[in-house]
Amino acid sequence: MRWQPAIFAAILTAPQATVAGEPADPPAFAHAGVTAAWEAYRDRLSFGKGQTLALVDDGCKLAMPEWASVDGEIPKVLVSYDSVDGDENPQHEGKGYHGSTIGIPSSVNHAGKLGVAFNDQVAVIRALECCHCNVQDSKTLAVGLRWIIDHHQEFRITTVNLAPVDDLEHGEPVPTEIDVELRTLRELGIWVSAPAGNHAFVNGISWPACQPFTFAIGAVTPGKDTVYLDRHAKIDLLVPAGATSSSNAIACGAAMLLREAIEKTEYNWKQDGPNLPQAMLQIMQKTGAVVDDPPSKLTFRRLNVKAALDFVFQASPGTPR
Repeated sequence: MRWQPAIFAAILTAPQATVAGEPADPPAFAHAGVTAAWEAYRDRLSFGKGQTLALVDDGCKLAMPEWASVDGEIPKVLVSYDSVDGDENPQHEGKGYHGSTIGIPSSVNHAGKLGVAFNDQVAVIRALECCHCNVQDSKTLAVGLRWIIDHHQEFRITTVNLAPVDDLEHGEPVPTEIDVELRTLRELGIWVSAPAGNHAFVNGISWPACQPFTFAIGAVTPGKDTVYLDRHAKIDLLVPAGATSSSNAIACGAAMLLREAIEKTEYNWKQDGPNLPQAMLQIMQKTGAVVDDPPSKLTFRRLNVKAALDFVFQASPGTPR
C-alpha cells in the first residue's frame, strides 16, 4: 500500500501541532517526561510531523481504526511491505498478532488517544510470522531492513522499531544476516532500537536487541525507577512500561521528537556522538535519571523526554522560544 507523493506537500504545509488528547499510557508517559514535553514544547515542535517510523514486526491489521482513520493532519499509515511474501500486504499470517498494536505508544492519534510522536506516519513492515522469533528469521528480517534502506528517503523514514524477540538470554551478539543492514541504517543516521525481552534475565537479553548497531531498550516499573524484565550490560536505555516492547515503542517516539529538536535548533550533535543515532542516545542517557539495579549490579539511565529536549534547546540559545 502506498500513498501518493502529494501527501508530503500536505505534511510540510500543515499548521504547527497542538496537543489535544490523552496519553496512550498515562502512567508511563508521565514518568518518562512525555506529557511534560508536550506541554513545554507545544508551540515549538510538531511531534513527529514529516517523519515516518518503520514498524518491523509480524504484520498488522490495517483496518483497525487507529491505522485506517485520519484523526490527525495526515494519513497514519504511509506505506506497507511484506518481506516474507514480497508484496505490499502486511496482514497477519500464522501466529502473527503483535504488529497491530506495537505502534500505539509511539504513533497513535485516534479517538483522543495520543502516542509520543502522534503526528508521525508509519511504514508497516511484516518481516516474519510471529514476534516471538528465532535467529532463523534473520533472512526475512534482513530483507525488510534492506527495503527500509532502499526507501528511507522516499518515505522519510527516520526511525525503526525492530520489535521481535527470541526470548533467549544472549550475553553476546549472535552473528546473523541482519547485522550488515543494521550497520548501514546506523551509517544513514536512522535510529534502530529493539526490546530487550520480558523474562527477568540478568545474564543476557533477546535477539535482535543483543546485536551491534541496534539500541537495546529495557524497562522500569511505571511510577518508580525499579528495573524489571530483562537486564544486562547491553541495555542502552530504560523506559517506563509494562513490557519492553512498549518501552521500545516509547523510545522510538522520543527519538523522533529529539531529532526534530536537533534539526530545528541546528544543535551540533557531533559533540555527542559519531553519528546522529548515537548522539541522540548519548543525550537521552546523560539527561535521564540514574537507576541502580542490585540484581544485576549495574547502573542504567532512564529516559526523560523533557530533559533531553531541554538540553538541546538550552544548548542552542539562538533558537526562537
